[in-house]
Amino acid sequence: MSELFATTGTIAAIATAVVPQQGSVGIVRVSGSQAMAIAQSLFHAPGRQVWESHRILYGYIRHPQTQQMVDEALLLIMKAPRSYTREDVVEFHCHGGIMAVQQVLQLCLENGARLAQPGEFTLRAFLNGRLDLTQAEGIADLVGAKSPQAAQSALAGLQGKLAHPIRQLRANCLDILAEIEARIDFEEDLPPLDDKAMISAIDKIAAEITRLLETKDQGELLRTGLKVAIVGRPNVGKSSLLNAWSRSDRAIVTDLPGTTRDVVESQLVVGGIPVQVLDTAGIRETTDQVEKIGVERSRRAANAADLVLLTIDASAGWTEGDEEIYQKVQHRPLIIVINKIDLVEESDRENLQSKILVALEAHQMNDPKSTIVTAAAQNQGIDALERAILEIVQSGKVQAADMDLAINQRQAAALTKAKISLEQVQATIVQQLPLDFWTIDLRGAIQALGEITGEEVTESVLERIFSRFCIGK
Repeated sequence: MSELFATTGTIAAIATAVVPQQGSVGIVRVSGSQAMAIAQSLFHAPGRQVWESHRILYGYIRHPQTQQMVDEALLLIMKAPRSYTREDVVEFHCHGGIMAVQQVLQLCLENGARLAQPGEFTLRAFLNGRLDLTQAEGIADLVGAKSPQAAQSALAGLQGKLAHPIRQLRANCLDILAEIEARIDFEEDLPPLDDKAMISAIDKIAAEITRLLETKDQGELLRTGLKVAIVGRPNVGKSSLLNAWSRSDRAIVTDLPGTTRDVVESQLVVGGIPVQVLDTAGIRETTDQVEKIGVERSRRAANAADLVLLTIDASAGWTEGDEEIYQKVQHRPLIIVINKIDLVEESDRENLQSKILVALEAHQMNDPKSTIVTAAAQNQGIDALERAILEIVQSGKVQAADMDLAINQRQAAALTKAKISLEQVQATIVQQLPLDFWTIDLRGAIQALGEITGEEVTESVLERIFSRFCIGK
């Protein structure tokens, strides 16, 4: 059995981020049958404070042998089963930083606890029936959420909004299986199965599975974010656009072409969606070896991006260089950013935009949603750019989550397996094969749905899920 599944004994870990000289509070969490004994050996609560569940005690953490004080702290007591793990849990709320929490953790380990594995607290909560597997994954998603929308989706999972429909689908499959097996065991006493009604019932289950599967890309977008690459010729204002958008000076901005030699990254949130913005080196033919590397990285970033912002210089119009870059990125979801509009006389702007739109029309890029005018150096046009990104996302060209329920890759794989099994059941019915054949794939669908909530799951799956958690969670 793997080390992750050695869930006996009492475990301890630091449950908060340790930031030198910055964290104000650090928590050491202990769970297991010896948690209370460890707390009583280390914590001195002056006065007549009552050691009972769901109380906070004030006092001092001392070395049990030397009685040397380690920290002034609070002790939170949560006795089983009213705790996160459904075991006895105590938390030492210490002063932040490194030394206090490290010393307290070491004392816990010296007095009967062992260091928790990644995700072991949540694993115990799952194994003890406190959470199902979708809720456990929701906790991991909540910890790693990069936007309010991602956090909302994670909370939905934590509240059982995914588990409920999955359990209902599984229950429906079990009902169908019971009907079939009843005919197998008591064929002479029951009327024959209605094949059409059976196929209709399976159709409804498959349709709901399909609806849930449609949220996979949306969930992936919420969890990993939208990757946006700013590409274009040198000196068209890509770095200025990044700086204006991120409201920072992440990229160096000069009048010299080729200043950006590598991909510069910034993290933003647009309409609740995390966005990773990549400012790339200007794409052009060059003999400079360093710039060549930057140009190649720019091309790779554009090909890997979910959305490309092809930036052109308004004062230069649509050039052959822009055309060459467009040919390389046209297969990606695309927005044309006409930058440096402030360098064009106001009386000439309308004529300039018309010429550019004519050039774009040849590539079916004359949709106003796909063409944005900016003056990045003057912080103009950023709101319009964000609106255009959200419109493309909502159009379906780039999947987005506009609901509070979104499945992950593991859940999608299990749902796909269930859907295939149900399709095979329907094929078996159409071919009029014996009832025993119907049950084989139906049981496969039931097992696949059970894997999502953890009602039927292997040790290797659990290990893969919980190993991605941080220690202390």
